[in-house]
Amino acid sequence: MINIVKNFQNIRSSINNSNVNIIAVSKTFSLDKIKPLVDFGHNHFGENKVQEAKIKWLNIRRDNSRLQLHMIGKLQTNKVRDAVELFDYIHSVDNEKLATALAKYENILKKKNKYFIQVNIGNESQKSGIDIDKLSDFYLFCKKISLNIIGLMCIPPNDKNSKNYFLKLFRLNQSFGLSHISMGMSADYLDAIEYGSTFVRVGSAIFGERVAK
Repeated sequence: MINIVKNFQNIRSSINNSNVNIIAVSKTFSLDKIKPLVDFGHNHFGENKVQEAKIKWLNIRRDNSRLQLHMIGKLQTNKVRDAVELFDYIHSVDNEKLATALAKYENILKKKNKYFIQVNIGNESQKSGIDIDKLSDFYLFCKKISLNIIGLMCIPPNDKNSKNYFLKLFRLNQSFGLSHISMGMSADYLDAIEYGSTFVRVGSAIFGERVAK
């Protein structure tokens, strides 16, 4: 049986920076598998589907206000209202239509969330994220409509040296004067931290390999 609390503690002890937040990526895992880490006192959890997150977290959130939920998957505009209501952080803002919908429902729900702009750092056609050459204009658009952009996010290409892309995102983040960066997963979170990541998205290293859905 996988001891997720021990796995988490091992990851935490490997990080020599108290400013780094570990997002335990709990997507596809049932709440009974996640609960030991909640009971241990960990706060940050990541999901990539709004409906799955609602089923798992809605009730437990009512009893545990310290929990911080992160939307790390692609967000469809027809799910924005629920996402704004349920999540605290959204890591996948990458187009004006989505940004406009987020601002609209923040106003309706009287809630301010924290956002990362997802950058297509490897210029991969199959991946989400704003192109680097459009990033500056998009950032200004998000600020104009009062989204609280706290940093940039990326998922580097699988077959390349992640460090090169982490450095590129770090420099972009600096150019906007942003305080946080969302990058690094189970296989490369230490490299990401070396290049300034403040939020790492760790799933399999905590929960074990997941079954694809």
